[in-house]
Amino acid sequence: MSRDFRRQLPNADVYLQRQAGWLERVHIDLWLLLALLTVIVGGLFILYSATSENQEDILRQVYRLLFALGVMVLVAQISPRQLQRFSPMLFLIGVLLLLAVLLFGVQAKGAQRWLNLGVFRFQPSEVMKLTMPMMMAWYLARQGLPPRWKHLLISAVIIAGPVLLIAKQPDLGTSLLVGVAAVFVLLLAGLSWRIIGFLGALAGASLPLLWMVMHEYQRQRVLTFLDPEKDPLGTGWNIIQSKTAIGSGGIDGKGWLQGTQSQLEFLPERHTDFIVAVLAEEFGLIGVCILLCVYLVIIWRGMMIAMNAQDTYGRLLAGSITLTFFTYVFVNIGMVSGILPVVGVPLPLISFGGTSSVTLLAGFGMLMSIQTHKNLLKR
Repeated sequence: MSRDFRRQLPNADVYLQRQAGWLERVHIDLWLLLALLTVIVGGLFILYSATSENQEDILRQVYRLLFALGVMVLVAQISPRQLQRFSPMLFLIGVLLLLAVLLFGVQAKGAQRWLNLGVFRFQPSEVMKLTMPMMMAWYLARQGLPPRWKHLLISAVIIAGPVLLIAKQPDLGTSLLVGVAAVFVLLLAGLSWRIIGFLGALAGASLPLLWMVMHEYQRQRVLTFLDPEKDPLGTGWNIIQSKTAIGSGGIDGKGWLQGTQSQLEFLPERHTDFIVAVLAEEFGLIGVCILLCVYLVIIWRGMMIAMNAQDTYGRLLAGSITLTFFTYVFVNIGMVSGILPVVGVPLPLISFGGTSSVTLLAGFGMLMSIQTHKNLLKR
């Protein structure tokens, strides 16, 4: 009798398949959702420590993340064909919002990056992280691949406008990320290695010109990256304290809420750009490796969705969004550990803030749309 009872118990794999099937009907990818929720929940524990146990800040972040998850679910309901159809219009709206920032934007900390809508304010440059790859995927999917020189010139015009508008705010970090998202679309479109080499050489040759047009604080960040010990109590303070926190965590860390660099407020921006240093100090190398493994699952799932997409637009868009997410992770951890200059890129889904989380999860909503609409068509 007990054997017959066990036979009637649902197998774990069958149960997960049923759940995945139900979620696909509402256009949610189970594996991607689980990985994202793992990062979000773990991130709230880290943020609780980074904000010195400020429950009000945590509650605000929870509301923001719930809203962002709602946006992800809504975006996932939009079919890839509709996303493709509206890509040019959304790109144009994004450019107009960037122009509005220059004319009516709110200034804070020496930069003019936000639009105040009364109830809340938001950063239109974040919107371009999605509309830029959407526009590039829309344009290149209509052309023969790989792209030719004519298509590259038109692509350069599409990329240059928003990148320059964002750089003028000034926001060099976001402008580079927007440009990188567009470049990923070009690479995924089959850009030849000869053209890649030529463009790489051209970019290297333009570095002196870039140095000339950079703001003084941006130049200082590069100089600090090269030699943070030159001004340890000034411009080098952030990166020195960050590396101290990472190193003091050792293999298994000091324990949750036990970090000295963060709890005693030696570590600046610990709840935003430098939050991974809090993780490293309290949970050590093991904690950082666990986070990286979950991030790798997200990236792996995103690339699988891109590879199995139904059409060229879906492949280019999904691949670009996934690789841009990888760039977020790489740049943030790189600048906190001192192998990259500090450019103000938050750690995805963990750093305190709302606009970035909404943008990221909206992008994952697009990935889910590409995956689940394809699966439903097969049935």
